[in-house]
Amino acid sequence: MTGALRGTRGLRRRVRETLDVVVARDPSVRSRSEAWLHPTLMSLAGHRTGNYLYRHRHYRSARLICMMTKALTGGVEIHPGAQIGRRLFIDHGCGVVIGETAVIGDDVSLFHQVTIGSTGWWQDRERDGAGGGRRHPRLGNGVTVGTGATLLGPITIGDDALIGAMSLVLDDVPKGAHVRAPGDRARTVTHPPTPPSENGTDR
Repeated sequence: MTGALRGTRGLRRRVRETLDVVVARDPSVRSRSEAWLHPTLMSLAGHRTGNYLYRHRHYRSARLICMMTKALTGGVEIHPGAQIGRRLFIDHGCGVVIGETAVIGDDVSLFHQVTIGSTGWWQDRERDGAGGGRRHPRLGNGVTVGTGATLLGPITIGDDALIGAMSLVLDDVPKGAHVRAPGDRARTVTHPPTPPSENGTDR
């Protein structure tokens, strides 16, 4: 078997695997044919292409692929330098950002408006001198990151950890831990207060 044939079969297997992940994790998707239109597939296809170019030092072309993918997916921006494992799932996609030195393990699920970023270029340079070290989080296998969560800096999220919606994570998270944002539930006000009248007194 030639290398090209093995590569083609491997690519087909990866595509089928991704389609099955979308069907399994998104209840609104009922078939592989529908999964072709999911942002996960387009995001990963763009990233695989951009990452290949990035690793071969075609940085401008890699960046162009990244920007095109972002436009096609409604806002999924994965830097071509990021390392992405197998069976990544990105639900809805809008507003997801993954930085250049991020490392994403296998079977990770990200919801919309998740940021996997750095703490700022000024802190990166202060910590790493020329800024050549890892600046972004490392996510282990099986991690789930909820809507609007922000993970910043060269932290490590352990396998199977669950990061709750709207959480701000700046420190390492151990394996299997569940991180919740402070005040994780809104309260329902049954009878809202009557607004004051224009002269400043209650009606």
